[in-house]
Amino acid sequence: MKPTLRRTVLRTLFGAVAALGIAATVQAQPLSSKPIRIVVPFGAGGVADLTARVVAKKMAENMGQSVIIENKPGAGGVVAGDTVAKAEPDGHTLLLMSNGTAVSAGLFKSLPFDTLKDFAPISTLGYFDIAVVVPQNSPYKTLADLLAAAKANPGKLNIGTINIGSTQNLAAELFKSSAGIQAQVVPFNGTPAVITALRGGQLDAAVEILSPMLPQIQSGAVHALAVMGAKRSIVLKDVPTAAQSGLANFNVASWNALAAPSKTPKAVLDRLNKEINVAVNSAEVKKSLLDLNIEASPSTPAQLADLLASETKRWAGVIAAAKIPTQ
Repeated sequence: MKPTLRRTVLRTLFGAVAALGIAATVQAQPLSSKPIRIVVPFGAGGVADLTARVVAKKMAENMGQSVIIENKPGAGGVVAGDTVAKAEPDGHTLLLMSNGTAVSAGLFKSLPFDTLKDFAPISTLGYFDIAVVVPQNSPYKTLADLLAAAKANPGKLNIGTINIGSTQNLAAELFKSSAGIQAQVVPFNGTPAVITALRGGQLDAAVEILSPMLPQIQSGAVHALAVMGAKRSIVLKDVPTAAQSGLANFNVASWNALAAPSKTPKAVLDRLNKEINVAVNSAEVKKSLLDLNIEASPSTPAQLADLLASETKRWAGVIAAAKIPTQ
């Protein structure tokens, strides 16, 4: 090879390597030296908290930036929502949204923020199932059996859930109205109390998040009749959906997402959406979420905005129809 040609080739190669180095640096460039804070409206150890931690860890690795979790439970997520709504709109303070965010808009007479106007949706993180379960010795072997019994004996069926106004409680109310049955929805102060009542025979059925019920189902202590989402559970593939069991078009699933204060610049939102999508789509995060019985599912900001608006409208309607007093 002639010296001139060799120099040209080497310059080209060095240029390509340098360009790759610059691209890698840009890809890993943090938003700033400040940490990103994800405010979670639930205590540590729950599904939402664990989801946020799994995603935050991967985002931090990819961005080369600290991403921390701040738990602010209580008041139906109002404290956490208010913290983020009033935060500096620079992309460094995010809200872990859930069904509860949409429910609170219809459950409270007034909020210190507007659920649909004061937050900039970024992306969903994942969806997880709600199930209809019965005791092991229940005479109801299918959801159709349960509905038939409820219609034959109006008002006698007892369905347990956690506290009034929770996603599970409202899902049970929506289940009743969609099926056209009269049944008593009995609220308890937590999932352990629901399980105890169900196993003790005080309840005919319960509507609960699948994750805490899964050990009970797998041990045979309770039996899952159906999941309430649009498709079968990724961990209980033999259990049909409510729609497959005769409740046409019924679709209720829990979800988590991330949002920022409403005035956050679009460029920052786009960067965060990209980072969240990369993190949630990674094999590592998908597996970690699957271990929590969560189906990883990122989105565009527009898709999350549509979800939040439709869920807010739906749950407000359920709250009104069930005559649940606003707080």
